[in-house]
Amino acid sequence: MTNLLFLIGLTLFLVLMLAWSFRTLPGERWQIIGTLPRKKNGNGAWRGVNLTFYGLFNANAYTGATALAFLLLSAAGIPIPAIFAMVGTVLVICMPSSKLVARIVENKKHTISVGGASFVGILILPLVVWTAGKVFDSPGSAVHPTPVLAAVSIAYAFGEGIGRIACISFGCCYGKPLSEAPPILQRLFSHAHFVFYGHTKKIAYAHGLDGQKVIPIQAVTASLYCAVGLLGIVLFLLGHFRSAFWLTLTVTQLWRFFSEFFRADYRGEQKISAYQIMGLVAVGYALVVPFLLFPAPAEVTPDLAAGAAVLWQPAMILFLQALWVISFLYTGTSHVTTSEIRFDVHHGRI
Repeated sequence: MTNLLFLIGLTLFLVLMLAWSFRTLPGERWQIIGTLPRKKNGNGAWRGVNLTFYGLFNANAYTGATALAFLLLSAAGIPIPAIFAMVGTVLVICMPSSKLVARIVENKKHTISVGGASFVGILILPLVVWTAGKVFDSPGSAVHPTPVLAAVSIAYAFGEGIGRIACISFGCCYGKPLSEAPPILQRLFSHAHFVFYGHTKKIAYAHGLDGQKVIPIQAVTASLYCAVGLLGIVLFLLGHFRSAFWLTLTVTQLWRFFSEFFRADYRGEQKISAYQIMGLVAVGYALVVPFLLFPAPAEVTPDLAAGAAVLWQPAMILFLQALWVISFLYTGTSHVTTSEIRFDVHHGRI
């Protein structure tokens, strides 16, 4: 009953959140969440640093995915210190990789690439799990590799799915104009397209496509990733860890490859982008390497109630709060938009 209620509640939350996001976030007011004054101009106004909804939704995605990973891993009986070590290592490496890979591939200093970060994460995850198994293995407390791989892959699917909401608010990772799409796609998205507004959204300043009907590729990706994440949780709770891992990883990475054919944003000069190649390599790597290292499947029955108890521990709460703040500041401080602020006094209220 606990598993069923959790799945129903999570599904309902995701449906409502995605429906609101798809309807609301292409609007102009949903890009900048606030501005901090930084330097005063000669005209008495302040030059501001913009904080974005992109950062807000990315922080929610990072924190929610991490909480889900802790929940599933704890439910599978993985020791708490091992979970902190593995999740912390992956986050510390992958978060800066999102900018580093984008700079290498796109030669852009102020761009973030979730695809690049996920590729790095997939490459390092088997080594992180193997190392944790050696360090934290003790009588009565073991790091079972296959549940770890499954839980992290499921959490990644949700993290990127929710993270695509951030792309809608900033107007990045956008689809091609509907007018340039094949007739079948024009009919399919005739009543379910995106129209972005605001000259500071990336779709406007990079391609001038604001105000035009475009393929809602972010919405398709978010919906697909969240759906496959839900199915992955079902398989995980039934103890089918390898199936959960293979399903979530192959669907997300193969869709990364195919979805880019429907995108209009810059992905490099090649016909097949570096990110598409990364997706295909990640599928082959993840289907072979982890199970060469960990040939024996785990015999574990997940206990979701036990996993949920871990999330209410003070250390866990503080960790998630710190992660949210760091993620928000890291991804939400805009380097490509600027603002001017002027402060005045309401003399009638003195």
